[in-house]
Amino acid sequence: MSAHRYFILNKPFNMVSQFVSSHDVRLIGDIDFAFPEGTHAIGRLDKDSEGLLLLTTNSKVTKLLFQGKQPHERTYLVQVNNVMTAATAQQLSEGVYISAKAGQSYKTTPCAVHIVEKPEYIQDIESKPLHINVTNSWITVTLTEGKFHQVRKMVSSVRHKCIRLIRISIEDLHLEGLMPGEVKEVGETYFFEKLKL
Repeated sequence: MSAHRYFILNKPFNMVSQFVSSHDVRLIGDIDFAFPEGTHAIGRLDKDSEGLLLLTTNSKVTKLLFQGKQPHERTYLVQVNNVMTAATAQQLSEGVYISAKAGQSYKTTPCAVHIVEKPEYIQDIESKPLHINVTNSWITVTLTEGKFHQVRKMVSSVRHKCIRLIRISIEDLHLEGLMPGEVKEVGETYFFEKLKL
């Protein structure tokens, strides 16, 4: 039996985290890269989210990473409208109430939130230009839970709109160095060590 393979993708904006869909959408398979048969995404980023997406032929990784006893950190770079204050970032870090299933509310667990400058390796998106008068902030959010649209709901709960949402790392696997649409294959030992699996 052949060894499993492991890939890091910088998923572009306006692309779903799938190889097949019944809808007319951009797919991972549209990327110019010869993924082997059986490759699938580990977790997902929605169509409007960008950044680090892991892919593999190893079906056991998803359970190890997202359903194991040990939680794993994911860091998101978030652009929000208006200027976020340090007090608001602190409020986010302590946990906020967001909507959950069946009309329930859920308080997010404490996480790390920092106001940052936009990293040089993050490119602007031509299809999402900001008006010259729009003020905005960039923050990083590092958490270990992943409720549906959690980060978007968190910033909305403190009266900021999410403009861009970019996953920049999962544990010690980082996006930096990959342009949107680029893929890097890594070895199994490296992959498991960086993910702390």
